[in-house]
Amino acid sequence: MAEESAVRNFKETVLSDEKFLLRRVEFDQRHFDGRWSRLTREVYTHGNAVALLPYDPARGTVLLTRQIRFVTYLNGHPHPLIEVCAGMLDGDEQPEAAIIREAREEIGCVIRNPRRIFDSFMSPGCLTERISFFVATYGEADRTGRGGGLADEGEDIEVLEITLEAAVAMIGRGEIVDGKTILLLQWAALHGIAD
Repeated sequence: MAEESAVRNFKETVLSDEKFLLRRVEFDQRHFDGRWSRLTREVYTHGNAVALLPYDPARGTVLLTRQIRFVTYLNGHPHPLIEVCAGMLDGDEQPEAAIIREAREEIGCVIRNPRRIFDSFMSPGCLTERISFFVATYGEADRTGRGGGLADEGEDIEVLEITLEAAVAMIGRGEIVDGKTILLLQWAALHGIAD
């Protein structure tokens, strides 16, 4: 017998539907003690995403990006963020295809065998987004373009190539504060990267 859902009786109101969807949702939630209560949440839906840490095993380097993120500026972080290559899935695109596309656009790198290592909800209190995390090896010959993102989408991305060890140390110094980047760098430090 299937377990009863812990959520029922949805009532949604669209608050904004410009680039992405923002809704106010009322629902009943069953608590762990069995009682039900009516709750209201604002939910931001903007699709699922991918993130990639490319690693050159011959030189011990990783490719990262640096870009200005206006939202972090609003929250008191005026510096560009250092991040892994990442982006949104387009339509029905599969995560593997999306990360190959993003690597070409953002870091100018051809990724042939991305390895999906885990999926994660980064802010499940208000975002529906699920990120698929990848690692992949690359070599100097795979850096076929300059990267930088798409100008028509307002992207202005600087590509950084540094050692994995230096990148992990940047976390401790507060120079890397992006959650998806911290997760991938820590994963790589613990497990290594191999195709």
